[in-house]
Amino acid sequence: MAANRLSSLPILILTFSLLSLVIGQEASDSGQYPVVVSTWPFVEAVRTAWRAVDNGFSAVDAVVEGCSACEELRCDGTVGPGGSPDENGETTIDALVMDGVTMEVGAVAAMRYVREGIKAARLVMQYTEHTLLVGEKASAFAISMGLPGPTNLSSSESIEKWTKWKENDCQPNFWKDVVPTNSCGPYHAKDSLGLSHGLCSKTTNINPRSSPIGRHNHDTISMAVFDKMGKIAVGTSTNGATFKIPGRVGDGPIAGSSAYADDEVGACGATGDGDVMMRFLPCYQVVESMRLGMEPKLAAKDAMSRIARKFPGFVGAVFAINKKGVHAGACHGWTFQYSVRSPEMDDVKVYTVLP
Repeated sequence: MAANRLSSLPILILTFSLLSLVIGQEASDSGQYPVVVSTWPFVEAVRTAWRAVDNGFSAVDAVVEGCSACEELRCDGTVGPGGSPDENGETTIDALVMDGVTMEVGAVAAMRYVREGIKAARLVMQYTEHTLLVGEKASAFAISMGLPGPTNLSSSESIEKWTKWKENDCQPNFWKDVVPTNSCGPYHAKDSLGLSHGLCSKTTNINPRSSPIGRHNHDTISMAVFDKMGKIAVGTSTNGATFKIPGRVGDGPIAGSSAYADDEVGACGATGDGDVMMRFLPCYQVVESMRLGMEPKLAAKDAMSRIARKFPGFVGAVFAINKKGVHAGACHGWTFQYSVRSPEMDDVKVYTVLP
């Protein structure tokens, strides 16, 4: 009897293993995926990503499709070409894509002359061993890999905005503790120059933390996609802060700040004052907090509070989503909205988060 029971043990183990495999397969296609989440009511971008992932696209491909749609639509004038002129009146692009399975990242920053930021970031991830390319060299790379360009990224709207800013003595701006030669610079360190040098006595000390940073002049699309197998990717695209100092790079192309994903845990997307937020890597913080068992709502709030303790005047927000599809948002200094599409929804739903 004992011998018979022992002889049947391998069969029982095999049966149990096969049953576990079947259950695992059913769990991966249990109906909770796919999911698309994005900062702000960028509904058309979320719909585009949803159509892609619902038709079998990978998470990476779907997030590229969604962010590309936002670039084409020039969402809020802060994504894609034609918005957020710098001090010279030029529009540049920052973008990032991250694969939460392989942890590969591709990004471009301060990219000139190329409209399709998220596709350029994807090319960096797909065809190089690098993570981030910047400036005109990023543009040359993107064009060499087949993206259209060189193209003037300014628009009549961005030039008009820049012209009015110049007429307002280039205020507000992102300089501090400097003396301008004239109302719009060039600027020199106040401590190193005396007024006897013939410089204008007017000083500039505009703290960008107290400047009017808002959704329509300082924003990012940050998107997370779970594909049908539950694999995660995130992507971002932005034309940065309006009237930024040329060469400035915000948090948009910085993995862990504007977005982060780990296939074992979940994902996060961020928007707001990137100059401050990138110092804290809030999305990395959110994902790691969820890894330790924190629910998305608490993880998001914790990330915001860490920044607010040091910079109480900052403006920003994050969304968090875990592997179970549970999502939440948190913000500081403004009212935040984020968009979600999941299998149980008939269309995109916009959630509002109060500070």
